[in-house]
Amino acid sequence: MKNRISFLFLLFVFAAFSASAQTAETKPQATPEKKVWVPDKVIPVAEFYEGGVDSLYKDIYKELKYPPLAKRNRVQGDVIISFVLNEDGSTSSFKVLRNPGGGTGDEALRVVKLLKFKAPGYAMNATMPIMFKL
Repeated sequence: MKNRISFLFLLFVFAAFSASAQTAETKPQATPEKKVWVPDKVIPVAEFYEGGVDSLYKDIYKELKYPPLAKRNRVQGDVIISFVLNEDGSTSSFKVLRNPGGGTGDEALRVVKLLKFKAPGYAMNATMPIMFKL
């Protein structure tokens, strides 16, 4: 009986020691990078943006501000902006094709107008989806 109690005591001490050793060696975790929504479909105009599609959407969501009216009314959804990428890399003829409301279309239009593309050498029509999600 004494052997059993002493064995259980030693087992308990060992378990407590190993648990304290694991908590003492925890490393400070780096802050994870914020994930950015990128559409599943290929966006042809993204190849003319410096850094590709990932960089394009990182820059969009860095500049994007959720409109207060949309936040208050819990408006979510995709905004689709259509525009023309000219031969020299400038953009023109902006249209909002899909707008969930609450000022999200105006905000997406503002952000897309700020984008700078490389010159493709020919004009092309482009559409760009931007996701608004709370």
